[in-house]
Amino acid sequence: MTASLAQLTDCVRTELAAVDQLFAEELKSALPCVNTLVKHVSRFRGKMLRPYLVLLTGKACGSLARAHEVIATVVEMVHMATLVHDDVLDDAELRRKGATINHLRGNEAAVLLGDYLISHSYHLCSSLDSQYGSRLIGRTTNEVCEGELLQIANRNNFDLDEETYLEIIKRKTAVLCAACCVLGAHYAGADEIRTKRMETFGLSLGIAFQIQDDILDLVGDVDTVGKSLGSDIEKGKMTLPMIHFLRTAPAEHQALLRSLLASKEPDKVEQIRNLILPSNSIAYAKSRAAQLVDRALSSIADLPENDAVRALSLMARYVIARPM
Repeated sequence: MTASLAQLTDCVRTELAAVDQLFAEELKSALPCVNTLVKHVSRFRGKMLRPYLVLLTGKACGSLARAHEVIATVVEMVHMATLVHDDVLDDAELRRKGATINHLRGNEAAVLLGDYLISHSYHLCSSLDSQYGSRLIGRTTNEVCEGELLQIANRNNFDLDEETYLEIIKRKTAVLCAACCVLGAHYAGADEIRTKRMETFGLSLGIAFQIQDDILDLVGDVDTVGKSLGSDIEKGKMTLPMIHFLRTAPAEHQALLRSLLASKEPDKVEQIRNLILPSNSIAYAKSRAAQLVDRALSSIADLPENDAVRALSLMARYVIARPM
């Protein structure tokens, strides 16, 4: 699947190279200490999902313009800032099989670097003639922060319901994916109906992505996933498998999970993993993610078929096929 996706995304290879160059140019500082941190955090960029969403959506809805390259760079900066700040919130030590900024340089440097990325994203976005992008990016980053604050407000809330969980992950993860698709469509000249459908694609994809991420945090392999795992449990964050388990498991198993979640036992993550794995709670979470992917695919089903549309479809399927 990875090879096939790489072949399909070749249709935006030139534009993605321009995004890489613009990312480096915009973040370049006269201070070597800043450049060192930026160089390190650039290793976290991974598969460039969000820039791809901007570029592929633009290509699927029309033709690409310089604005797409700018917006694709902006959303990657915003995303990178959220990763750096998330690692501080989670006390994470590993990201993409490398040390996090907070682990290497401390929380102060990590918070300031995240702020540096955010401020540069707005500086770059303001270079566009229209303020449409700046206003949408501003609103989206506000929603991301609201999602994180809602999650913090519900730490150690073992009675968290599925609806509130979905609201948290919609805001903290999915709204940025939705914004990528809206901006990609808008700057390609798409009409309001098409833009709304692309928003549905991005929002559904983003929620499914976060559900899968939460599954991986619980039952994934650290060498395969490439980042610190078990942080949700350690930070008292309730995710969909645990919410479902506390709703459906036998009473004694529910009581055991609550006891483990509240405990400070050093191996509680492993104990919780072993408790939930034999249940159908992981399968339930996977099925919810699959439903969202189906919804995403339905929203682009009427687009004329081309490499960009095929790549978006494959990307949606990859979200729930990531290795454990």
